[in-house]
Amino acid sequence: MPLTLIIGNKNYSSWSMRAALVLELTEEPYTEVRIPMYQQTSRARLLSHSPTGKVPVLLTEEGPVWDSLAIVEYLAETCGDCHLWPRGEYARAVARSLCAEMHSGFAALRSHLPMDLRRRPRLLALPLPATVQEDIGRICALWADCRQRFGVDGPFLFGYAGIADAFYAPVAARLRSYAVSLPEPAAAYVETIYRWPAFQRWYQAALQETETIE
Repeated sequence: MPLTLIIGNKNYSSWSMRAALVLELTEEPYTEVRIPMYQQTSRARLLSHSPTGKVPVLLTEEGPVWDSLAIVEYLAETCGDCHLWPRGEYARAVARSLCAEMHSGFAALRSHLPMDLRRRPRLLALPLPATVQEDIGRICALWADCRQRFGVDGPFLFGYAGIADAFYAPVAARLRSYAVSLPEPAAAYVETIYRWPAFQRWYQAALQETETIE
């Protein structure tokens, strides 16, 4: 049974993007099923695939895997030659720390700068709250540290594209969509994400969507 990835709107669903980018890195064949969110039938349709009624969910021959972090760990374990996590015990620990922090943190950034890939880059009308600025500062520091210590082999956080980059790609998209002023290393990393072919495929598909949040 080929893998099937259930996702939400490509324009809005940051967690769907994370799982999809990692699945692209495996180069394994899979089927993508998109279920638009924020519609009357959305939850019922999602519950037919996912025990939580949320996206993303990966359907395998053994059953569903839900939650993006569980999905990428499953893919890392079943695609041993893909090197989705960086080489080296400490580098992997740092990459997992970044993903765990992304998974559970940065609530202010999520709330005030929701992902909207179709949004034309423009400054927000009001100054960003201090909590959002703190989140952005922390993210920029994480990126700079990883690039300096682990990124000698390429332009991604650990040199080559991996799970950590998939987890922070939606953040990079938010920062560009809202025209956030960034230090040079962070701005360069955002550009790296936008040049990533897997991200570009997702991005171009998002631009073609027509659903909106009411």
